[in-house]
Amino acid sequence: MNTGRRLSLLAAVLIGSIATQAWGSELPSLGEDSSPWQVDLTYENHTVKREHTGLAKFRNTMQAEFDKRAGNGWGIHGILRGSWDGVYRMNSKEYGNDAGGAITSQSTVNGNQVTVPWGVGAPPAPPFNTALGGLAQFPASYPNNPNTGLRVLGDRWHGTDGGVGFAVPVRPCDVDSRGCRDFGGYGNKTLSELEMPEFNDRLDFIRELYAKKTFGLGDGKELFVKVGKQQVVWGRTDLFRVLDVINPVDFSRNNIYDELSDIRIPMWIAQAEYRMGASDWMQDRNFQIVWNFDKFRPNNLGQCGTPNVILDAGCFFRGMANLWDNGGTVANFANIAPGTLLATNFGPGQIGLKDVNLPDWSISNTQLGAKYEGVTMGGLSFSLNALTYRSQLPSLHGGKRATNSFTGAQQNAWPYLISFDMEFPRVNLVGGSMDFQIPAAGAAVRMEAAYTQGEEFANTMREQLYSKNDVFRAVIGVDRPTFIPFISETSATLISAQLFYQHIFQHEWKQEQYGPVGMPDWENNFIGTLLIKGFLKNGSVSPQLILAHDFRAQATAIAPQVEWNYTNDLKITIGANYKLADGRDHWKFDDCRACNPFAPFTAPAGDANPNTPYSRGFGGMEPLGRFRAGPIGAAFKENDIFLRINYKF
Repeated sequence: MNTGRRLSLLAAVLIGSIATQAWGSELPSLGEDSSPWQVDLTYENHTVKREHTGLAKFRNTMQAEFDKRAGNGWGIHGILRGSWDGVYRMNSKEYGNDAGGAITSQSTVNGNQVTVPWGVGAPPAPPFNTALGGLAQFPASYPNNPNTGLRVLGDRWHGTDGGVGFAVPVRPCDVDSRGCRDFGGYGNKTLSELEMPEFNDRLDFIRELYAKKTFGLGDGKELFVKVGKQQVVWGRTDLFRVLDVINPVDFSRNNIYDELSDIRIPMWIAQAEYRMGASDWMQDRNFQIVWNFDKFRPNNLGQCGTPNVILDAGCFFRGMANLWDNGGTVANFANIAPGTLLATNFGPGQIGLKDVNLPDWSISNTQLGAKYEGVTMGGLSFSLNALTYRSQLPSLHGGKRATNSFTGAQQNAWPYLISFDMEFPRVNLVGGSMDFQIPAAGAAVRMEAAYTQGEEFANTMREQLYSKNDVFRAVIGVDRPTFIPFISETSATLISAQLFYQHIFQHEWKQEQYGPVGMPDWENNFIGTLLIKGFLKNGSVSPQLILAHDFRAQATAIAPQVEWNYTNDLKITIGANYKLADGRDHWKFDDCRACNPFAPFTAPAGDANPNTPYSRGFGGMEPLGRFRAGPIGAAFKENDIFLRINYKF
């Protein structure tokens, strides 16, 4: 869809929304017992300035929310949202058509890091270099991977520092198609699609559109039905998710820092809820079935070259896809002598990301969940949950066949070969939640827990560089309104604290000759959050502070803001998002440079078993350090200040 058509569609949606608001009484009544259309229209501008890069967001959003009571007891609810982000034109040297440039590579010689020109490196590792000898160089006519519009992988959040690194194209895919793949709704977007992300083949401008009805069954029992595009919220927590995994999340909008209600990706879902009412032991009981019959969609992790690329993962994917398609130079790869690691040239089809295997639509690929919830006579609310779904995060399966770019012959699959396919495994989840009051403390407690089977994690102790592990996640939150005189003498300040915990079962990790190998994800990790929110001037001014700390990554996010309700319709918010990180040294992890049996290029000089495939523990920040840094640590250079204006018509 070209820019003109997108702008026309946005205009049509917004004009239609305004018309609905102005002339709602003239729309179809949908039945004799229907009610007038109820429509709310809002406009928001969100402008962000980022340290080192300048303007990082100039997003203008129009949203129309409408409700209608139709005939025969049915109700219709919808939300339409369209946005245009001007950052890609206003700061094109960072995020648009002019982003990136020429790069160099790095080699380590006698322990010292030196810069080498793009395309200069050791020959590709055997068996791919049989036609070459001595130092190899990409030919000047190398047509598919010119040294323009590039950045070095990871330079957004770390230096190469003796680790691996390679070129990543960063311009929109209609300007530079290198490494562009559909990773599941992102990764292959043009400039206009990045500017106006809701207008696409999945009709994302429809945030919600569903019909609902409650059927009376007698004896106080009811059947509630809701069908359409919607969000199904199972969780009781903020910022990080435990049970709330039915809808994928669009992290490209503002990393983890927007409200989940704004960044969940609505799906076409049917849900039925059997409301059983009270019993001798319970105040209320419900049983819910949820069928997500939409075509599979993973989380949007952000396209490389855009302001929000969580974990810098989209850049890793795009860079690896470019390596597979076009070849490239990998920094500090070939170990030819102690303390000497040379940048190494690889041709197309040797290392990188080959295929993205998004699940096709089928009944077996839909997602099904069930939840029983109730409220005890003592006031404890709880739920028991079960869900079978496809992982919303990708898994990379290594050990793929590679092609000799010089002879055209296909090589056998070598153990630990650094070439991948992207997969989305089936995951089964069971869990539950509860919340209750502690009157003596004046506090409310929220708890969630989930156990999953089928998740996959990077693992350099396995030949295909991943393993399948069970995972336990839990969170406890405490909310307490507290009078703090220096904030407000008339209104209580809300204090909300949460502690998230994750444990990976069958975790594999060991120390090898040069460092740790195995799974970069921590076996046990805790993340804590704290919200302090005050209310001044009869609630019209609300200062707040959010703190989030990743204990194993040793990374902290600090987000102060002040929200001012100037009128009932106009709200102005100013704030910042600042990160601190003290764990960069222990983010480094095995990168599998020495996994392949291609002596003398990958096995360390003097290795007793140079032709035996296994990792010796050489490590750096790429590619696995991002899992140790986490979403806060991998964004620690992205310090923002922002202004958000919201007006309701």
